Amino acid sequence: MCGIIGYAGHRPAVPVVIEGLRRLEYRGYDSAGVAFARQGHLHVVRATGKLAALEEKLAHEGGVTMTTCAMGHTRWATHGAPVERNAHPHCSNDGTLAMVHNGIIENFQEIKAALIDKGYVFSSETDTEVLVNLIAEHRKTEPDLLHAFAAALREARGAYAVCLMDKENPGVLYAARMSAPLIFGIGTGENFIASDIPAFLPYTRKVLFLEDGEIVRLTASGFEVLQLADLSLATHEPQVIQWDMQAAQKSGYRHFMLKEIFEQPRVIADGLTGRVSHGDVLLRELDALPVPRRLYIVACGTSYHSGLWGRHLLEHWAKVPVQVEIASEFRYRDTLLLEKDDMVLVISQSGETADTLAALRIAREHGVHVLGLCNVVGSSIAREAQAVLYTQAGPEISVASTKAMCSQMLMLALMALYWGRRKDSMTMEDRHSVLAVLEKLPNVLAEALPEMHKRARELSRKYAQARNFFYLGRGHCYPLALEGALKLKELSYIHAEGYAAGEMKHGPIALIDPTFPTFVLALDDDLLPKVVSNLVEVQARQGRVIALVNDGVDVKADDVWNIPSLPGFLAAFAVLPAVQLFSYETADYLGKDVDQPRNLAKSVTVE
Repeated sequence: MCGIIGYAGHRPAVPVVIEGLRRLEYRGYDSAGVAFARQGHLHVVRATGKLAALEEKLAHEGGVTMTTCAMGHTRWATHGAPVERNAHPHCSNDGTLAMVHNGIIENFQEIKAALIDKGYVFSSETDTEVLVNLIAEHRKTEPDLLHAFAAALREARGAYAVCLMDKENPGVLYAARMSAPLIFGIGTGENFIASDIPAFLPYTRKVLFLEDGEIVRLTASGFEVLQLADLSLATHEPQVIQWDMQAAQKSGYRHFMLKEIFEQPRVIADGLTGRVSHGDVLLRELDALPVPRRLYIVACGTSYHSGLWGRHLLEHWAKVPVQVEIASEFRYRDTLLLEKDDMVLVISQSGETADTLAALRIAREHGVHVLGLCNVVGSSIAREAQAVLYTQAGPEISVASTKAMCSQMLMLALMALYWGRRKDSMTMEDRHSVLAVLEKLPNVLAEALPEMHKRARELSRKYAQARNFFYLGRGHCYPLALEGALKLKELSYIHAEGYAAGEMKHGPIALIDPTFPTFVLALDDDLLPKVVSNLVEVQARQGRVIALVNDGVDVKADDVWNIPSLPGFLAAFAVLPAVQLFSYETADYLGKDVDQPRNLAKSVTVE
C-alpha cells in the first residue's frame, strides 16, 4: 500500500512529486523519500515520519527546483523496520541507479546472497535494495538499461510496482508492474507514473492502466509500453477519468470501507506471496520457535473473532489445543495457568491495542513464548513479541475493520498448515489441496464481490428499519456470526447479537417476533441440517430470516443469499465480505458515517 510517483516534464519535478505523495497519504506510510538527478549525480533524500520531515530536509538541498524529472515514495514497512536506512528510494552500489518499489520480492534472500558473493554490500534490510543492485549487475552484460531492467525483473519472483531512474539519462524513467497497481498518466509535455490516480489528477485525467508483466519507458515528450517477456510493444487505449479528488483517493468507491472490502482479493494474494512455495507453507518467523503444546490466542473485537475462527483450523489441521481469550479479561485473570510449553499469540491490526499489549507483557512475565500477529511494522506488539507475523494488509482507513480480519484469517490458516506439517498431523495431499484453494481464492472473490454487493444493497433496503438482529452460525461460522453482528452495530447502530445457532433456544428465542429478523449462516457442510433446524424454529415464531447459503443449497427463508461454494473452513472467506457488505449498505442507506462511526477509534490505545 506504499505510494509511488514518477514525473518527467516541464515543471520543477520535486515539488510535483511531493504534491503527488501528499495526495497518496491516505494510503498510509511511515517514511518518505525522493530521487532526482542534478549535475551528473543522483540525489536521494529520505526521512522517517510524515512528509513534513522530508520537506524540511529538501529545504536544505540545493537545486531542488532546477530538475524536471524526479520520483518519490511513501513507504509502509514490510521488509525492515520503519527507519531511514530502509526508506525509499534505494541506490545501486555504483550510484548510477535509484529505485522505488511497492510489493514483495519473494526470492530476494537468494538474490542477495549471490550478489554478496560478487562483492555487493547492502545498507538496508529491504528487498528493494537487492533488486536495484540486481539491475546494476545485469547492466554489465545487457546491451542497455531497458534490457537489464527486464532481465532482472524476470529473475525476481513476487509482486512489485517499481520505478527506476538512471543518472546517465536523467530525463528518463522506467517502471514496471507485476501484481501491484501502477498507472500511467499522459499529460501535455509531461508524463507521470504512480501507484494511484490522485498523485497526478491535478495535471491530467488521461490514463493507462498497466497490466501485469508490462514495462513503461517514459520521458517528458513520449512513452512506450512493452511486454516484460520479450520487450515487444503493448497496446493500450487511454481512458479519461471523471472522478473528483476525493473519489479518486477511494478509487471511485463511495467510502473507504467499501474500497477496503473490495481489496480483500488483493490482500489474500499479497499474504500468500513469499509464504507459499512449491506446494508448501514457509513461515520463517516461526522456524526457531517450537510448536506449542497449547496455544492461547488473545485479542479484542474483530481480532478476537479472527482468533475464534482460527481455533478451528489450528485444532483440526495442526492438532494444537487452542484457548481464545478476550485481552481485557486475560490481563486481569487472578490465576493464569500457563506452562512453559504453552505459547501466547496476540492479534492486533495496529499492534498498539492497549489491552492486547498488556496481555503480551503479562505472558512474557510468565516465561512463555509470545507470538504477535499484526499489520504495522515496528509497532509495540511487533517489537515486544518474540516473533511477529505481519498480515501485510496495508493501511486500513475506515474505522470498522474489514480487510484486516481477512488478512488475520489468512495468516491463521497458514499457521495451521505450517504447524500441521511440522507435527505431521496433516497429510501432504490435504495441505496441497487447501493451498490450491487459497491460491485460487483471490480470483474467486474478485469475480463474486460485485454480485454480492448488489445483493447486499437489495437486502439492506428491506431490513434497514429493523431495530434488532440475530446472527446465527455453527462451528467455524459462529465467529463470523459474531463479526456480522458487530459490524451491524458499529456501522448502523442497530442492536445485533451473534449466537451459536444451537444456543438460541436456550433463552434468546424469546425475543423473536415479526419485527426481529435473523441472519442465518447456512453453508453446505455437515452442520447444515442442524442450522436448518434452528432456522425453522425462528420461522415458527414468525421471525423473518435471511439465509446466507452456498450455491445449490435448498433452504426455505424469507430471503436467500447465494455465495460461492468453498470447501470446509475456507468458506469463511466468502461469508466475511457478505456480512460486511450487508452492514455497509444498511448503514449507508440510513445515512450513517460509514468510515467514522460515532464513539469509535481505529486503534484503542487506552483501557
